[in-house]
Amino acid sequence: MNTFINRLRTYLVDYFTLTPYLVSQAEAEESIREGVSFRGTNMIILIIAIFIASLGLNTNSTAVIIGAMLISPLMGPIIGLGLAVGIHDYELLKRSLRNLTMAAGFSIITSALYFLISPVEQGHSELLARTSPTIYDVLIGFFGGAAGIMAIGSRSKGNVIPGVAIATALMPPLCTVGYGLATWQPHYFFGALYLFLINSIFICLATFIGVKCMKYKGAPSDDPTRGRRVRRWIYIVSVLTLLPSIYLTYNMFCQSRFQINADRFVKEECVFPDTHVLTTTADWSRKGSQITVTLIGRPLPQDSLMLALSSRLRFYGLGGTTLNIVQGNGSGAMDAASMAGASLRDIYQMSQAMIADKQAAIDSLKAVISRAGAADSVASTLIPELRVVFPQVRDIAITHPVMAQADTTRLDTLSVALVRFSSPMTAPRRQELARYLDARLRLKNIQIVEIGK
Repeated sequence: MNTFINRLRTYLVDYFTLTPYLVSQAEAEESIREGVSFRGTNMIILIIAIFIASLGLNTNSTAVIIGAMLISPLMGPIIGLGLAVGIHDYELLKRSLRNLTMAAGFSIITSALYFLISPVEQGHSELLARTSPTIYDVLIGFFGGAAGIMAIGSRSKGNVIPGVAIATALMPPLCTVGYGLATWQPHYFFGALYLFLINSIFICLATFIGVKCMKYKGAPSDDPTRGRRVRRWIYIVSVLTLLPSIYLTYNMFCQSRFQINADRFVKEECVFPDTHVLTTTADWSRKGSQITVTLIGRPLPQDSLMLALSSRLRFYGLGGTTLNIVQGNGSGAMDAASMAGASLRDIYQMSQAMIADKQAAIDSLKAVISRAGAADSVASTLIPELRVVFPQVRDIAITHPVMAQADTTRLDTLSVALVRFSSPMTAPRRQELARYLDARLRLKNIQIVEIGK
């Protein structure tokens, strides 16, 4: 048994052994130190990437934003911070921190200048997504940083670094900070800035841990106490950054659970024969949540309805929630704001379409009735003329039957004259009658059918 366990341990350890697949520490450090610098072309490329990301946010284009993430060199100084802490190189730490601050500052200023002259009037979804960071953003930053440092230290780079740039999304939050600054909206400014700090700090933390896992040797230090103090501050800042995201994540879960319960309550409880739910609004808050249900159709007794539905809220985990019921007519008439809602506009458009369809059907039926009445009037009008021109015609009726062909599904409308003769009429005379009816009724190829006496 022990032999089997030892073999299994050896087998698994072999899969996760890093040493044979890593470049030397000097080579990895050289690559990281080169990316820390933000002068010359790096700064120009950063500003161009900021403009591209701002355009992507302005137009709500995910593809453009991803392109800006791939262009941006912002990962360099963040990885440099983690390496500096891991190998106790405080000159590299100061240079990385200074360059990251300068890069973030130029990015925010560039974005703010763009949005000052941009025609954007409100935040799009890609902007809004970067103002409410949660614990998931912490995990994305941490694991993205871990993948990044492993790729830098590995012989096989693959597509890891571009993937990390996309996953951690450092550029869009800075653009959103600039948007908040340009439009004086603190919610965008502080929310996006917090998201950028989360990404940066936890990429740095993951880099520090990765450096320790790859057993990089530290630089000679004359002050070990200083190293311990720096690491302690790294941990403290990481924890302090983590706490607000945990709180925001908890609020997100509460909001999501409240919305699900509210939807289930409305779906199962607000079912009435001649009254239907038009809109539902569920607002969750620690101070007091409320659900507003708008009904349309036959009005229901407001007091009885409120009493019956309010008593059912606790069975859906909605105890303490305030229920508001607005009815489309009757005692709870909808206000102008409700009438302006998208749902009512949709119903109005649907109603207009239904009315148009009904009107088309009515017009078609009127045309059929008109043709039938015209046929009756034509027959009565023709009789005096026919008695003079064709004395043998005693009675006549004009009709337009629809014929179905046996070999196909095509329908065809014919013009038929049902004629009763007082005496037999010769074939040439019948042809003359057919031509007369064609000309008189403005029809083509009218068929003459003789009926019995």
